[in-house]
Amino acid sequence: MKFLIIILTTTLITGCTYYQPAPGVYTATSTTNKFDRSWSAVIGALSDQGVYISTQDRGAGIVQGTRDGIVVTGSVRTQADNSVRVQFDTSGDTKRDPTLIKRITSSYNSRMGR
Repeated sequence: MKFLIIILTTTLITGCTYYQPAPGVYTATSTTNKFDRSWSAVIGALSDQGVYISTQDRGAGIVQGTRDGIVVTGSVRTQADNSVRVQFDTSGDTKRDPTLIKRITSSYNSRMGR
C-alpha cells in the first residue's frame, strides 16, 4: 500500500508542468525616467528654436527663457497616474513670431520620438 502511495505521489508531482516566462527583454519605465526624458526634451526643444534659457527649476518643473521679446515657459509635471504632462506657454510680443510655440512643440515631439 505504501508503495502504491509513493508511486501515485511521484507520478502526480512529476506530471505538473511549470511554464517559464517567454524569453525577451522586459523593461519598466519608472516615473523618474519619464520625467527626466521629458525634462531634457523640453530644454532641448527650447534651445532648438533659439530660446535663451534664463531659468531652470527642475524641482518645480519649470524652464523659462526668451526669444525676440517673447517669454517662453515650459512646464513638466508628474500627474497622479504617474504620467508626465508637458505644457508650453508664451507671453509678451508673440506677434513678432506667431509660430514659435508650434515649432517648440514640434521640436519637443521630435525629441520624444513622436
